[in-house]
Amino acid sequence: MRFSRQSCLLRRTISEVCKTAYQLRSRAVTTQTLRLALFPGDDFYSCNGHVACDTDSKPSSVDLKLLAQLQQDGSAPTAHILNRMVSSCAKSRSVFLGVQLHSTVIKVGFGSNVYICSAFVDMYGKCGAVSSAQRLFDEMSHRNVVSWNSLISGYLQVGCPKIAIELFLEMVKVGIAPTHFTVSAVLVACWRTEGTKLGIQVHALSLKCGFCYHIVVGTCLIDFYSKGWNIDASRLMFDLMPERNIITWTSMVAGYAHCQQPVAAMVLVRDMQRWGIKLNYVTYNCLLSSFSSSNDLDHSKQVHCQIIRQGLESNSYLAVTLVKVYSECSSNLEDFHKVCSGVTRWDQISWNAVIGGLSNLGNGKAALKCFSKMRQAGFDMDLFTFTSVLRAIGMISSLEEGKQTHGVVFKMGYGANLNVQNGLVSMYARCGSINDANRVFSSMDGHDVISWNSLLSGCAYHGYGREVVELFEKMRRSRVKPDNTTFLVVLSACRHVGLVDKGIEYFDLMRNDYSLEPPTTEHYSSMVDLFSRAGYLSEAEDFISKMPIEPGPSVYKALLSACQVHGNVEIATRCAKKLLHMCPNDPVIYVLLSNVLATIGYWDDAASIRKVMSDRGVRKEPGYSWI
Repeated sequence: MRFSRQSCLLRRTISEVCKTAYQLRSRAVTTQTLRLALFPGDDFYSCNGHVACDTDSKPSSVDLKLLAQLQQDGSAPTAHILNRMVSSCAKSRSVFLGVQLHSTVIKVGFGSNVYICSAFVDMYGKCGAVSSAQRLFDEMSHRNVVSWNSLISGYLQVGCPKIAIELFLEMVKVGIAPTHFTVSAVLVACWRTEGTKLGIQVHALSLKCGFCYHIVVGTCLIDFYSKGWNIDASRLMFDLMPERNIITWTSMVAGYAHCQQPVAAMVLVRDMQRWGIKLNYVTYNCLLSSFSSSNDLDHSKQVHCQIIRQGLESNSYLAVTLVKVYSECSSNLEDFHKVCSGVTRWDQISWNAVIGGLSNLGNGKAALKCFSKMRQAGFDMDLFTFTSVLRAIGMISSLEEGKQTHGVVFKMGYGANLNVQNGLVSMYARCGSINDANRVFSSMDGHDVISWNSLLSGCAYHGYGREVVELFEKMRRSRVKPDNTTFLVVLSACRHVGLVDKGIEYFDLMRNDYSLEPPTTEHYSSMVDLFSRAGYLSEAEDFISKMPIEPGPSVYKALLSACQVHGNVEIATRCAKKLLHMCPNDPVIYVLLSNVLATIGYWDDAASIRKVMSDRGVRKEPGYSWI
């Protein structure tokens, strides 16, 4: 009986073994057929050679089949080939293929190889799976500088610069000598965290290690100093570099653009051309981004012509940047529409640039139409879209569209974004819905100076002068420091409600705060208007005479306008003489002086002023209303 049971077990075992052998033979035949079909050369090493030669291309179905061969046929690839395959996954961000390859590497016995493990740390980091990279790094029994560099870069990749810096400090503590790749990565982390002091120390370390003037490190140092607003140190680093490539030159141009020095950026680009370095679209993009005012319009057009001559006008990135530049530097809608017609690739960034451009040019209705088209085309909206649209709505005081857009903001999940919240406060305030503006302001988790300025401006614009003063006092008690715009708004509110003493107090507060920029002509003009509206014309004139800067036309116009209200011909005449010397063709001056004379009954003198205006060909443009 026992023999019979053993015989039965033996027969079943033989059957299973035969079945397994049949499966193995079938798999081997299939694998060999696939191998010959893909690589009609012969053995597995031809596959290895293919991988080694094709790592720059994106992993395709061929790579998946090669990986399947590694898993199925048991052939042992070399460490070099595996390393190249991992690098291929990292370049193409193919984390799914990388995970499969990782399991295969462990199976074939390379799980503890420091070079392959470092490559996997790099691959996981570049694919955004930094937790997997950290786990593998922690499991490694031996780590080299490549392992550390890979993990540091991985944390930078996912936007964790502080952890990258901590890793660098730990790396130095354990005695691993940094390379130029380490230093360049840490410098990026320093400017992202505004760690200026640490960045300078890293600069000193690179000098000590002897690769400060390495082209990669030098370029990163240029970026680091320029993004920290130390453009002089950035330029010094640039001048000391013995070797420069197109990236180095472009980084310096970007530095000047970041520090708002368009003339210096233009001079540097001309130096590039004299050295025979051909500008690429990135260089032009950086140069164009330095232009942001009407003074830069001529430079913008020159660069635009150069782009056309070089055949880069169809580049989608440059087309979008040109849209932005013309909206900021030019007030000509026709030029703007011509540039918009050059946009060939309509994506989220293109739509945002056009909507933002129309808002900058004050064409709110066109911006809203463009926003509607963007939604109909099915493109996603982001915070840049909403801030531009809310600004456009505020311009045309379209409260109904503003409330609808507010609903879309919440639907898209941007209701808690500070920039969007500031846009909502400004929009409601401009539309006159101060209660809604207050409601949004109160619901915000935190406020910056733009939040306060938006609410203060809205209240001041709609005549809530005393509320502006209360809000400003509340702002002073908060941790947010007012800026020049805040003071201008508050002074404007004080002059409209006649709070002379408060206005003087706030002006002195601003003038004595050395952390702020000195008062501008607009601030002095507001103070003159404050005195003038209250009837203190002599004090206003005395205030003008003691100004530390040259009084502009707006200062004298404020006083001349008050002279009309209070009928003071003597001061009006003196103001008019100064204004006519500054702006002989300004019709407002003639009209104001004529009105002053007419107010006190000097009709003949008023008529003579009008005649002088007519003889000189000066004409006042008629006003118009939305109603």
